[in-house]
Amino acid sequence: MMRALYTAASGMEAQQFNMDTISNNLANVNTTGFRRNVAQFQDLVYQEIKAPGAPVGASVVPVGQEVGLGVKVGSSEKIFTQGSLMSTGNPLDVAIEGDGFFQVTMPDGTTSYTRDGSFKIDANGSLVTADGYFVQPQITVPQNAEAVQIGQDGTVTAMVPGSSLPQQLGQITLARFVNPAGLSPTGGHNLYTETAASGAPIVTQAGLNGAGTLQGGYLEGSNVQVVQEIVNMIVAQRAFEANSKAISTADQMLQTAVNTKSP
Repeated sequence: MMRALYTAASGMEAQQFNMDTISNNLANVNTTGFRRNVAQFQDLVYQEIKAPGAPVGASVVPVGQEVGLGVKVGSSEKIFTQGSLMSTGNPLDVAIEGDGFFQVTMPDGTTSYTRDGSFKIDANGSLVTADGYFVQPQITVPQNAEAVQIGQDGTVTAMVPGSSLPQQLGQITLARFVNPAGLSPTGGHNLYTETAASGAPIVTQAGLNGAGTLQGGYLEGSNVQVVQEIVNMIVAQRAFEANSKAISTADQMLQTAVNTKSP
């Protein structure tokens, strides 16, 4: 059986994965803090027909003869470039301009990480995510507080009756990772979890030790560029069609061989 059939089939499978990745990027173009994925590919093993350097009489073969056996998906990597900032006018919304993640306490006590700063206040005045998870460090806003603000260094202040100066309620810290692409996206909540590949979190004040600054009243949009994804989609589609054509051509060659008969 012709190797081209299986080689081209692996190419079609790889481009299908590529299309799935692009579709997910486009579906999340308006998701706050979303980071686009990029599919990366690797070639499969080669069948060596003639090894380079093989002895031929008094000389050696100058170049080898190998046949590649297709492609596979190597990885699907998150690209952590900055998303555009959008003004919301909501003082509890906060965007990270630069590196870092907000820390979120999950119901089981573990910590997750997010770039989505669309925070809310629960019934007890605690600062939480849209899903009700506590922001770390936990900050409580008094019921009679007014004019809540989040500074660039993460300091949360509010005006309290009886005081002429803003009262500091706490400070939001950020977590950085040596390899943020190694974080595991949990899905459903715009959250990531730590893995052995990401390394341990480096917790620091916003604006220090390489961490970004915070912008209160803003949210960070997705870093998906629609035009770029459409171009990637066209390239993936053409590659899929080319591999499909290779299968069709290999099939025709096999048909010709099968139908060949001696006179």
